Amino acid sequence: MERTFVLVKPGAVARGLVGEVVARFERRGFRIRAMKMLVVDRGLAEAHYAEHREKEFFGELVSSITSGPVVAMVLEGPEAISVVRKMMGSTNPLAAEPGTIRGDFGLEIVANIVHGSDGPESAAREIALYFDESEIV
Repeated sequence: MERTFVLVKPGAVARGLVGEVVARFERRGFRIRAMKMLVVDRGLAEAHYAEHREKEFFGELVSSITSGPVVAMVLEGPEAISVVRKMMGSTNPLAAEPGTIRGDFGLEIVANIVHGSDGPESAAREIALYFDESEIV
């Protein structure tokens, strides 16, 4: 079993898509090991997107993720990281396949509905940013 981190972004929360996103992961068979709603502050946002700090779109990412509440989750299941990323679809929702979360609901690249870890190291780092080990069941 593998764990991954998923974040339902502010635009999706505002549009009432949390239930749809969570339901897709549950129907696929993933177990939710932790979940909470929070407002991401600037420090957490900068830590979350640290790998993009030197890129010109860093400020836009930070502004987007701090613009409203998010829902953070730890999902667990077989090959969770790669399967969740496939379910999310392309980062650019306009290029995402229909049937994927971003393909069905995404409108723009920065506010692309959902974030998911891209590998085991980032999953561990992102889970630790948002959850204490005691919060994961």
